[in-house]
Amino acid sequence: MKGTLSVFIFSILLNFAYPTAAVTSLLGPVVDLGYAAYAGNTTSPAGVLNGSVTFFGGIPYAQPPLGELRFRAPQMLDETVPGHDTKTTIVDAMNFAPPCIQQPAKVGVGSEDCLKLNIWKPTSATANSRLPVVVYIFGGGFYVGGPEGYPLYDWVAQHPDIVGVGISYRLNALGFLSGSAVAENGDFNAGLLDQRAALEWVQRHIGKFGGDPERVTIMGESAGGASVVMQTVAYAGARPVPFKQAIFNSIGYDPMLDPLSPLAEELYKNFSSAVGCSNSSDNTLACLRTASTESIVAGINIIGNGDIGPTVDGTFLPDLPSHLLRDGRFNAVDILAGHCTNDGRTFAGGQPSQFITDADITRLTFHTRWPYVDALQTNRTLETVFDFYPKVNAIGSPFPTEYDRAWTIAGDVVFTCMDQYIADKMLSKGAKNVYTFRWNTPDPILLAASPYLGVMHTSDLYYLFDGTK
Repeated sequence: MKGTLSVFIFSILLNFAYPTAAVTSLLGPVVDLGYAAYAGNTTSPAGVLNGSVTFFGGIPYAQPPLGELRFRAPQMLDETVPGHDTKTTIVDAMNFAPPCIQQPAKVGVGSEDCLKLNIWKPTSATANSRLPVVVYIFGGGFYVGGPEGYPLYDWVAQHPDIVGVGISYRLNALGFLSGSAVAENGDFNAGLLDQRAALEWVQRHIGKFGGDPERVTIMGESAGGASVVMQTVAYAGARPVPFKQAIFNSIGYDPMLDPLSPLAEELYKNFSSAVGCSNSSDNTLACLRTASTESIVAGINIIGNGDIGPTVDGTFLPDLPSHLLRDGRFNAVDILAGHCTNDGRTFAGGQPSQFITDADITRLTFHTRWPYVDALQTNRTLETVFDFYPKVNAIGSPFPTEYDRAWTIAGDVVFTCMDQYIADKMLSKGAKNVYTFRWNTPDPILLAASPYLGVMHTSDLYYLFDGTK
């Protein structure tokens, strides 16, 4: 299974290169974008000099989202006129930039000036190479993570006919704050709009790195996989997507919070209060835009992990992704979608011994996992769910234990159903190449730590990013 998935993914991406000489500086190989020039790094992660892969790190794709640009859609860089002299002004892009501010947040860890991306290219590739491109969107529940944890060096080194890109995007409250104040003077889903801005930057500039903007595949896992879905259905299909193919690994979908609901307003109020803006004389959002990083960090930490995330905003996401798929309001692209066999065990909410009755599943899998949708979890809804997943002692039940029942429910809600649904809808929309898979190989280290979780969530990542496959 390992070899099959690896070969399949890269068979989607690969093509032939036509290398020519590269421009270099004392820093390293240079790519001139017209408005800026960047020097990359040919030293491998193991310290080998003059390697076959050149890395360009921390390249801005939008203006820093600071001050008045906090809680707003990303603003495009000024790329209209040359802003440099390539003989004297070459930007050092030899290292990763700091990630976006994480959650839990800590002053000095991460940065708000984080709308940047990283590129791995074959050292020999030039603007004439026109290589396929893979853009990786990291996961982490929309509150934690960064591209440095998902380096594509080995992908390019082992498959030297592709260009790899990893992007950063705003997380937690900085990327997904909602509420009426944001609706009036800000933008919902800033983090998703960051991703879109990065993909549009790739369309404009990846050719200078040897990539082909007409052959871009986007890929993500968990929240990254959900991001890929949302980029695919964005604007209800009214705008062309800036990619040709999509790979979804363990699409991580939690129920979406209404951005104007009482709970969204409560989260906004709690965040503003923790930042110190609850008593602002004009409006709290203006206060939040002038608050110090230290104050913003305090606000982020007052909110539960994952309580803030993507929402239906009326424009980028005019409806739930499942509804947009149902209604055919999306652009058809070729896809590969799949999940880990036991993804649901990571999201069941407890250990096997804790699940004895329906009440345990209700408490641990639903109320504990998704407390912000309690109002939607009526007794009738839960009864319907439990009828669909028969009790352990029911005739013909496929579940040997209540725990198996619980994690199957959790897996279907968060991961499995979207795999099949998006595949079916892509086929009906006319996509030519649609594949699904199930990853059934556990990571030995994860398995040793928690044997009952089996082929748990992220098991595939240890194969894709451990640098040995």
